[in-house]
Amino acid sequence: MAAAEGVSETQSSETESPKLSDLLDYGWKVFDDVDTTNEPTGSHPIQVKVKRGIIQLEEATRMAAQLDLFSRNEELEEIATADLKYLLLPALLGALTMKQVNLAKRLEQVQKARAYFVDFLKRCKEYDIMKFELPNSVESPDGNSNETSEDLGNGPPPSFHPPDLIAMATQRQAKIERYKQKKATEMKLSEIKAAVESGQAEDEIVRDFYLLNVRKWITIAVEEIESIDQEMEILKRMNVLKKHSAEPPQRQQQRPPMKPFILTKDVAQARVFGAGYPSLPTMTVSDWYEQHRKQGMLPDQGIPRSAADVDNEEREKEEKERQIENDDEEALQKARDWDNWKDTHRRGYGNRKNMG
Repeated sequence: MAAAEGVSETQSSETESPKLSDLLDYGWKVFDDVDTTNEPTGSHPIQVKVKRGIIQLEEATRMAAQLDLFSRNEELEEIATADLKYLLLPALLGALTMKQVNLAKRLEQVQKARAYFVDFLKRCKEYDIMKFELPNSVESPDGNSNETSEDLGNGPPPSFHPPDLIAMATQRQAKIERYKQKKATEMKLSEIKAAVESGQAEDEIVRDFYLLNVRKWITIAVEEIESIDQEMEILKRMNVLKKHSAEPPQRQQQRPPMKPFILTKDVAQARVFGAGYPSLPTMTVSDWYEQHRKQGMLPDQGIPRSAADVDNEEREKEEKERQIENDDEEALQKARDWDNWKDTHRRGYGNRKNMG
């Protein structure tokens, strides 16, 4: 951006180092290019450009501090028009720092960006450039919230508190107002930007241009700090979880392996199920076969019967044969009736015992 050079630029023109104005313009242009590009922010060319822009702005910040351009004892009207744009140095540094992509150092990056934005807002508050409220956490001495990474993830879970509807409505209204102010500022900037860049604008228009840019960046800085505070809380909790997961587990006393077992009701059931699962063998296959053969329990030996049943059946057969041989009329008649009944009734007729 072309602009009239201030006293600070004249003092540094005697050396071969870049001018303060050139350093600021380069870093400002880098941010505009990165913010409007369609290329992924994490790509190598974009990250290289972001790094170069940060280096230039850091050098410009050191030069501005050496020249002591701003003082708490002066009013906004006392600042030279050409020096107004250097108020944007910390804001541009914070914005470019947020463009860096490094997951391993993300927490460090957002903390650094937050410090830049806070410094910018404090300076603007001192000059009363615009009516706004500093974030609550800015009031702490270090500019960060009092919550540390060690406090996160430890202790009892926080109790549930119902949302403060009034505070939520106030925040929403504040965001709406900031959005309207930002759009109005951007519209005014677009009207006078071409005249300022051409170098033909009057001092009053140039001054108004830089003040409008400062007001625009105040709105951006407030929104960025709100977003950074939320991201910092998430990153701190993630670090605590990683730390806990990386710790070696506590050594436990070695215990002997458990053996499977079966719960038994009494000693008899214990004998049936054996010593547990799998059961221990009590005899060989040959011994089992010999035992079942003697008891007549093998498949080719039929169903084993007791000696008393066999004797009773033999006596009944002998008695029937004796009666038939002696021509017992009653026995013969029963035999004929039984044969006739079987001819007219199928097997199982009348057996209703097991039927539903």
